[in-house]
Amino acid sequence: MEKGRTRVDLFEYQARDLFAKHGVPVLAGEVIDTPEAAREATERLGGRSVVKAQVKVGGRGKAGGVKLAATPDEAVARATDILGMDIKGHTVHKVMIAETAPEIAEEYYVSYLLDRTNRTFLAMASVAGGMDIEEVAATTPEKLAKVPVDANEGVSIEKAREIVAQAKFPAEVAEQVAEILVTLWKTFVNEDALLVEVNPLAKVQDGRVLALDGKVSLDENAEFRQPDHEDLVDHAAANPLEAAAKAKGLNYVKLEGEVGIIGNGAGLVMSTLDVVAYAGENHGGVKPANFLDIGGGASAEVMANGLEIILGDPDVKSVFVNVFGGITACDEVAKGIVQALQLLKDKGEDVSKPLVVRLDGNNAELGRKILSDANHPLVQRVDTMDGAADKAAELAAAK
Repeated sequence: MEKGRTRVDLFEYQARDLFAKHGVPVLAGEVIDTPEAAREATERLGGRSVVKAQVKVGGRGKAGGVKLAATPDEAVARATDILGMDIKGHTVHKVMIAETAPEIAEEYYVSYLLDRTNRTFLAMASVAGGMDIEEVAATTPEKLAKVPVDANEGVSIEKAREIVAQAKFPAEVAEQVAEILVTLWKTFVNEDALLVEVNPLAKVQDGRVLALDGKVSLDENAEFRQPDHEDLVDHAAANPLEAAAKAKGLNYVKLEGEVGIIGNGAGLVMSTLDVVAYAGENHGGVKPANFLDIGGGASAEVMANGLEIILGDPDVKSVFVNVFGGITACDEVAKGIVQALQLLKDKGEDVSKPLVVRLDGNNAELGRKILSDANHPLVQRVDTMDGAADKAAELAAAK
């Protein structure tokens, strides 16, 4: 997960559709969810197809999730084999019936991504496509070109040629790849993406360069500009807690841990995750259970919504509320916590997990006093971030 951002990872067929929409050269394909549907789809593609499992994880081919079908009957058999398959913990519910590519002569790699560290965008390209790009970067870094892209200038044909030159693409495909890079940049920008990746970008026997597989991650924070993106969300696979949090307007991501986290501001929440993970090493390896940023509004209703989501997670053993008062003062946050606990109790929610609260910043002393005066049996006030993280980890480990 990107700090402060939530992302929507697309299936391959969705990425293919977006590429086609913006003019990136792709092969024909359609998605199905029953074996028999593979027959007609393959017939429409000329009688041969590639049956590809649609899961959001790599290694499909090695797991048997990508199979060639020489006839429509064989496509039905391959779809029967692949649908329902488990690939690295992901069940295959859909397959893409794709046009078979002409014989592949060479495989390349290209991508654009948000480079948060350097506060820019980054183009990556390599003539060593078809492989895990992390492996290429680790074993043959000289084969991976990394070229910064200025957001104000974008990728013109001249910039694309610069990327192609740095990646040392063969002369006979250089101009085709440059044109694809321009189109791929338009896809990246117009769809508010955090990542667009083509692997492999293949030169086929007839000389064309085609995007044979793609990954796209969209910035969910841009959904107000992209109403069509709602149709791309895989609601069936969404974590029910994440879905419930989204319905309440909360920025929440489920993690694999035991300490529930509530904070105001993405930076503070990310720091809290790190501090809790570090403290948890002293308490049997306890880890953060979630990312939850309540933003600037820490009213009773917002706090109640956050607590309801976190307390509804059976993995959570304790909760760490870490707030730095700024626009919203700490006394309002403290009132919100006290009122939220009462609201949840009145709703009949099971409020039995201990809360550790750390308040700092605007009106912190008054906020601490409010919590002390309330004297709620589940609430412990700890005034340092490290101390509060340690107490939350200790309480989780004791459960």
